[in-house]
Amino acid sequence: MNFREYQLEAQRTDQVPGTRTQEAGAGIMVPLLGLAGEAGTLLTEYKKWLREGSSYQIFKERVTEELGDILWYVANIASKEELDLDVIAAENLRKAKSRWLPSEGGQPERMRLFDEAFPRSEQLPRRFQVEFGEDVSAGGVKVKMHMNGQPLGNELTDNAYESDGYRYHDVFHLAYAAVLGWSPVIRKLMGCKRKSDPGIDQVEDGGRATAIEEGISALVFGYAHDHAYLEGVDHVDYGILRTIKQLTSHLEVRACSEHQWQDAILQGFCAWRQLQSHRKGILIGDLSMRRLEFAQPPRSIH
Repeated sequence: MNFREYQLEAQRTDQVPGTRTQEAGAGIMVPLLGLAGEAGTLLTEYKKWLREGSSYQIFKERVTEELGDILWYVANIASKEELDLDVIAAENLRKAKSRWLPSEGGQPERMRLFDEAFPRSEQLPRRFQVEFGEDVSAGGVKVKMHMNGQPLGNELTDNAYESDGYRYHDVFHLAYAAVLGWSPVIRKLMGCKRKSDPGIDQVEDGGRATAIEEGISALVFGYAHDHAYLEGVDHVDYGILRTIKQLTSHLEVRACSEHQWQDAILQGFCAWRQLQSHRKGILIGDLSMRRLEFAQPPRSIH
């Protein structure tokens, strides 16, 4: 039996017909309350198992029954909302794979880079090294970057009332470039915008995409601030990843899965924490390996 068949058969046993849009609302409220009640009953069964242990010999039988009741209510709610349980199940699996499996969810982990068809001068460097250092003066602490001995971008401060390390936030853009193969900000800084295609240059590498990327960095930084800057963390809240996917739904980076975004975020904050500790250092990006790594700071830096 597939989900659709179950849904149709379950609907035949519905004793409270009706939908959410009807005036009384009982048609939808009864299965919603029933779902909550059955979830509570399932917890009760686990409480009994914890209390009685192996002597509670009907545990699996009861759990099977409660899960069946939960499934019935889920199917009933889907029917009353005119939704297909087969479609719901398939979409849920796609979401779970995109969230947790590195090589599934729509694109392989080692997907083609977005700029492979463009001249080398318009490609993100497949391997790069960026030096970070600080200048401390009466005006505050400023971070500067160098690549190939040349300044990369402007000196940055925290732009905050209290020091929080956001002056190093270009690390996150470098992580997006290395792990996702995407960063309008880094394309501009490194001078590799895809100007040979005016449409790509305007949409993918233009001001709006740049603003979106900056917004993502600020959003994730705020989240990380409340979670020890992701130290010791192996996953990012799905709500953050879903928001990022929504913000980038019209851009080429939509091909990247939630898992890939999570990887980029975690690698970025790993490098950020090390820069925060050393106050200088080198970040090495490798697009072929989808890696961004911190190297010990050199003896001197510009």
